[in-house]
Amino acid sequence: MTLLASSFGPDSLAIVDTLANRTDAISLAGQLLERSGRVSPHYVSSMLAAVEKFGPYIVIAPGIALAHGKPEDGVIQTGLSLLVIREPIVFGHELNDPVSLVVGLAAKDHDSHIELMGELAEFLGDQSKVNSLLQAVDLSQLRALLS
Repeated sequence: MTLLASSFGPDSLAIVDTLANRTDAISLAGQLLERSGRVSPHYVSSMLAAVEKFGPYIVIAPGIALAHGKPEDGVIQTGLSLLVIREPIVFGHELNDPVSLVVGLAAKDHDSHIELMGELAEFLGDQSKVNSLLQAVDLSQLRALLS
């Protein structure tokens, strides 16, 4: 199993039809991290605070956001969550809106997730893989695509 595949714990994936706004999307990505045992409930607030303070910098590529908070704000274990949103939503990023994929990141410290981020960047840099995630019909197919 790759580092990327193992970073998605149980209950860390979701597919939804719609969400009201970026706050709901970030919150759900954080809740998935919480459900998978990667973070404490406080971490979701840290994720939201980062975007409120710095704006939509987390929209890292067209249609893709990487939501995260500070390691000291409740990270238990480094890991990822993935939220697929069928009806893309606006995050407020001039170039990369709207967003259909929200990756939640929990990093235990500032350095230990570098290799994981490399694998994630390689995966998300392949448009055919991104399209496959967007078209996944259920969570088992989503997990298989990430493996």
